[in-house]
Amino acid sequence: MCGIVGAIARRNVSKILIEGLSRLEYRGYDSAGVAINNEEGVFSHRAVGKVQALKDKFSDQLLDGKMGIAHTRWATHGKPTESNAHPHFSGGDLALVHNGIIENHEPLRLELKAKGYVFQSETDTEVIVHLIHDALKVEPSLLNAVQASLAKLEGAFAIGVVQNDDNERFIAARKGSPLVVGVGIEENFVASDQLALLHVTDQFIFLEEGDVVDVTLDKVTIYDAQGEQQDRPVSVFNHSIDATDKGEFRHYMMKEIYEQPKVIRACLEGRISDNKVLTSCFGADSGFLKQIENIHIVACGTSYHAGMVAKYWLEELAGLPCSVEVASEYRYRKVAVPKNTLFLTLSQSGETADTLAALRMAKSLGYLTTLAICNVPSSTLVRESALTLLTNAGAEIGVASTKAFTTQLTALLLTSVAIAVENGLSAQEESALVDAMRSLPAYVESALAEDEHIKKIADRFANKHNALFLGRGAMFPIALEGSLKLKEISYIHAEAYPAGELKHGPLALVDEDMPIITLVPHNDMLDKLKSNMQEVAARGGELYVFADKDTDLHNEDNIVFTEVPKVDSILEPIVHTIPLQLLSYHVAVVKGTDVDQPRNLAKSVTVE
Repeated sequence: MCGIVGAIARRNVSKILIEGLSRLEYRGYDSAGVAINNEEGVFSHRAVGKVQALKDKFSDQLLDGKMGIAHTRWATHGKPTESNAHPHFSGGDLALVHNGIIENHEPLRLELKAKGYVFQSETDTEVIVHLIHDALKVEPSLLNAVQASLAKLEGAFAIGVVQNDDNERFIAARKGSPLVVGVGIEENFVASDQLALLHVTDQFIFLEEGDVVDVTLDKVTIYDAQGEQQDRPVSVFNHSIDATDKGEFRHYMMKEIYEQPKVIRACLEGRISDNKVLTSCFGADSGFLKQIENIHIVACGTSYHAGMVAKYWLEELAGLPCSVEVASEYRYRKVAVPKNTLFLTLSQSGETADTLAALRMAKSLGYLTTLAICNVPSSTLVRESALTLLTNAGAEIGVASTKAFTTQLTALLLTSVAIAVENGLSAQEESALVDAMRSLPAYVESALAEDEHIKKIADRFANKHNALFLGRGAMFPIALEGSLKLKEISYIHAEAYPAGELKHGPLALVDEDMPIITLVPHNDMLDKLKSNMQEVAARGGELYVFADKDTDLHNEDNIVFTEVPKVDSILEPIVHTIPLQLLSYHVAVVKGTDVDQPRNLAKSVTVE
């Protein structure tokens, strides 16, 4: 959550910082602020709302300087107000921005108040800046003061600090929250995400847990958690800069929905041959596949739904038991680990706080190995996992995940088939599954062709306040994902249930004002699902049915039919995802909500 940027250069950094914030707005947009350090002191602008509100202030009151820090906020401690917006100050000469949560802020606040510090905000962040200010009374430098103060903090953070007395450097640090250093020529930067700095550099240093960095015009000096100076490698960012351009599309979300055929091809590229899954995609040593006897999948949100689909695939294809758990629950219980269990994590960003904490906990529990399926090669999750399978979706800007989800599913299908081959899947069956995967991008393109039809359906949701999604088997997690998308961006209350559970409670909700979105697989569950649909129809419910034409379903008085391409049953969860994404998008547009930046949400949940 939250995004921070810092810069030092021989040129005015104001525009660099503001542009960086604009690129980080997916991380939070409750308020924004910037502090510029120049020869006259440290000056700031703060504004409630999106970065545009901050830009408007700059149009009237220019801030010029060659060093500064900036922040876009997702509110945790304290409401979205200007007084709670970052940067926060201490003594009028020290400014700080922060991403994360300080868990012991309350006792630290009491200690600082006893020393005479007056708090201007409700945030946990203000504790950090006062701690550093207090440490400067005895420490010889800003670097030493930051290091001494961080040792007193419990929680997760990435920070940037500037001081009036020293306009030749700024200090940054990370623990549990992402932070990268951007390297330039006589200018250097820090940010929560490389995307924030692609307009000024493509050279990055990825900080390790506990690192503190001293940034000057011509040098970046990194100290580890023990205070020892370290050299970290410089990497070149590989994603195309056009990820931040909407192109012909009105919203990033729609652009990313339409990118799915391309990114699914990228996810499959080099990982399948004519008739096999190439196990080398898991790394040089793929011998772990032969040893797996159980799988634990741990993830959050949309990634959790992808894991639920994989459970069906793994148990059907490989015959191995698979459990799927929300990371925030997994990390707070006593876990029993069966022999030779693969620990598999899923995350779009690779910085999800609960998933990272679960991985770190799992490393001490005797798992066979850890495998991360992730979209960001430089992320903490990738660096801390033994094995990685990248989804290759490219940068995803829209807060509601689309292409990251379908590429996760694609990577999970690859993984499921690879494990199944080691557990008795025949060469003929593997070849058939590889053929199905190879055809997947074309089927997704066919599903996208229903866009105009779905746009017309969306008008019928304009005055709806509730919706119910139904699915059976592997379609139930897709119903959950469709429900999540609708509530995320249109603010319609939506729930999802296994269709067979209708009579166990949800049927009480059904009436003519409750749209029922039903995902119909073409398998041995078809007749049972048709029976569930009759239960809805008998009670006046309006059904929105997504199925292929051979299911013998069509438009009727109370049924709105949308055709989905007929595919191999193993691909149905992925292909059925596409029309649900389109439906959510068009409903949100009809209702006039902020599609790319829905209220109260952020793209990457880097705090607990």
